[in-house]
Amino acid sequence: MGGGNAQKSAISRAKNLAKAGSDTGGGGSTGQAKRTAAMDLKCTVCMQCFPNTQVKAAQQHAETKHAKSDFATCFPMASAA
Repeated sequence: MGGGNAQKSAISRAKNLAKAGSDTGGGGSTGQAKRTAAMDLKCTVCMQCFPNTQVKAAQQHAETKHAKSDFATCFPMASAA
């Protein structure tokens, strides 16, 4: 029967080496560019910025903070898209 500790260590070392070679963009400085979104949505009333991926949060902001203005007035760059 095989499968001693040396064999397990060699297989584990090979798996970790293969995992380290793949660039998945996880935490740390390697995936920072993927995690940071551009702050493209800017409210024209109060100048608060939102990431371009947070359109729903910007809509909620316009409804709750600026009830007298509509979404297109607060975020003209989002309604153009």
